[in-house]
Amino acid sequence: MRFNQLGRREFITLISGAAVTWPLTARAQQPTMPVIGFLSSRSPTESTSVVAAFRQGLQESGYIDGQNARIEFRWADGHYDRLPILASELVTRQVALIAATGDVPSALAAKGATSTLPIVFVIGGDPVSFNLVASYNRPGGNVTGVSLVTNVLGAKCLGLLHDLVPNAAVIGLLVNPDNPNAEPVRKDAQEAAHIIGQQIYVVNAANERDFEPAFAALVQQRADGLVVASDPFLLSQCEQLVMLSARHMIPTIYEFREFATAGGLMSYGSNVAGAYRQAGVYIGRIIKGEKPADLPVVQSTKFEFVINLKTAKALGITVPLHLQQIADEVIE
Repeated sequence: MRFNQLGRREFITLISGAAVTWPLTARAQQPTMPVIGFLSSRSPTESTSVVAAFRQGLQESGYIDGQNARIEFRWADGHYDRLPILASELVTRQVALIAATGDVPSALAAKGATSTLPIVFVIGGDPVSFNLVASYNRPGGNVTGVSLVTNVLGAKCLGLLHDLVPNAAVIGLLVNPDNPNAEPVRKDAQEAAHIIGQQIYVVNAANERDFEPAFAALVQQRADGLVVASDPFLLSQCEQLVMLSARHMIPTIYEFREFATAGGLMSYGSNVAGAYRQAGVYIGRIIKGEKPADLPVVQSTKFEFVINLKTAKALGITVPLHLQQIADEVIE
């Protein structure tokens, strides 16, 4: 009888201990939810559509923010000098990897903060020339991503503007001097302008205070047109730039369709949302075990040409039929 009582007490103790241990063991065996650092030179208020595209790409790879992955956002709000600090914060938070979006400044900041964490960029420039990757096909190291190749679109934009205002002698080029991609864009545009016999006049804008002096300089130089270079900060000031072009009656072409839909005359450039979606896909593949070194840099192959006929009419410009025919979208 005593043996049976003792055995019963030992059995209850064993079961009670197991009841405590099993849940702890089960929790320990559950995989940790990966945290994705999202570093952007832009601001959240004007990045809704691209963040949605990024989440779509993640979902296509099997990851949903808040369910089996978590995104930790850091926004520079157009202040590129904040990016290195924000990148270091993400590294300190021990994120699994970093999505460096919003052009070259973000990618350089992320690479400067870590040589081990995987980085997937979305940039407009050439990643090889900025030493982000060894080559497009074999990136090497811990970095890969998507290039919108905006650094070579200046010539195309200049050509489209020349078709619209063929007698233009001076064409302005607005760049953000804080963007490392500004110099390749300037060089590309000047070479193209030389071929068609036009003069390029470069104006700079790194903050909102620079816009009025820049347009005053364009008016003083009697610029007959303007190319607004690809840049996250300039994109964030879309409405103001469109308004200034309209006020000064300067025919302007931009590299993002958001400008044309906001009232700008023309836009020609890559599909930005598509680039962010692809970055999300790459992030998911890396979480599953693939390495950035083995994922080729994706280059944009689809470019959108948008014309706003309402704005053309307000500027007193007749858009040639052949331009309307090759446009992906004509806004009336």
